[in-house]
Amino acid sequence: MVADSQPGHIDQIKQTNAGVVYRLIDQLGPVSRIDLSRLAQLAPASITKIVREMIEAHLVQETEIQEPGSRGRPAVGLMVETEAWHYLSVRINRGEINLALRDLSSKLVVEEQLALPQQDQQPLLERIIAHIDQFFIRHQQKLERLTAIAITLPGIIDTENGVVHRMPFYDVQEMPLGPALENRTGVPVFIQHDISAWTMAESLFGASRGARDVIQVVIDHNVGAGVVTDGRLLHAGSSSLVEIGHTQVDPYGKRCYCGNHGCLETIASIDSVLELAQQRMNQSMGSMLHGQPLNVDTLCEAALKGDLLARDIIVGVGTNVGRILAIMVNLFNPQKILIGSPLNRASDILFPAIADCIRQQALPAYSRNTVVESTQFTNQGTMAGAALVKDAMYTGSLLIRLLQG
Repeated sequence: MVADSQPGHIDQIKQTNAGVVYRLIDQLGPVSRIDLSRLAQLAPASITKIVREMIEAHLVQETEIQEPGSRGRPAVGLMVETEAWHYLSVRINRGEINLALRDLSSKLVVEEQLALPQQDQQPLLERIIAHIDQFFIRHQQKLERLTAIAITLPGIIDTENGVVHRMPFYDVQEMPLGPALENRTGVPVFIQHDISAWTMAESLFGASRGARDVIQVVIDHNVGAGVVTDGRLLHAGSSSLVEIGHTQVDPYGKRCYCGNHGCLETIASIDSVLELAQQRMNQSMGSMLHGQPLNVDTLCEAALKGDLLARDIIVGVGTNVGRILAIMVNLFNPQKILIGSPLNRASDILFPAIADCIRQQALPAYSRNTVVESTQFTNQGTMAGAALVKDAMYTGSLLIRLLQG
């Protein structure tokens, strides 16, 4: 049995080592082979072999680097080669689909936003595939070698097998999105909940870069969290979303699309918050929310100007989210808590409400140093999908496929 499993074990080591070397070149390049050997803790012969394969595959290129203070010949450094490698990044949200062609550096080549109606006679899977087919046809002259497809969307997802069990906004039951697209295109398909992918993007490129333990909460049309622990996304190989949005906070509350009643998402999501504001305006005739369109911007603006109703609603969101976060702080002891939300416009009200609740209900040893900050990115467009591809290169899973041609 040991002999039978050995080849797979060796392949996994090769994949891991290649991913580590590529990550170092990508983050530090141009970097010398000697420095790579030291930083990756791999023998010089192993570095030579891995680098040679990457150069032959046109994933890495050599360049001259002049050491500071050196008057001798320039050293040979390594840097990634990204322009000839493209991938498709897709984001599906309520009523729309964003499609973008990016290169391996995450640089945008072309991006489109198209309507994806919630109700349609054609199944959602067929409509997604048709949009992708037509996107490739429209931009075939810009397309270099297609390496992968990355898709982010809300819902209950089996990320390992690429199956979308259920979604808000769309009538979806066990949609085999990953297998269908992989069979059609022949390239690997990475599917992730949009909140988890956004958490990865912040960790790789944004506000939590360099932090080892992070909780990121998104308060939007959906409510959810992603957790980074010891530098890696929690449960990255399976359903990686921490489903705080489907934690029951009111057993007699509104029915959620997940089937439960009174989930946090039915209380703290943007749609629910605006619905509550509309209801409470009838008992608060002096509120400045009257006489103007009710939306996130007007709600936040009124709260910042001291409107008691608007302020109370945003504090209520912070308190409800903060209660769940206090439990998570006790579990994960994060360095940072990131909040991604349209309500961040009133962060001076929302963030203290969250932080106060955490301090009151979490262990002081864990909560006293926890910082509540805004995300760097918004959950719009296709940047979160870029994190899925970058992570697949760093772990070696996509990198090995590209090295093998």
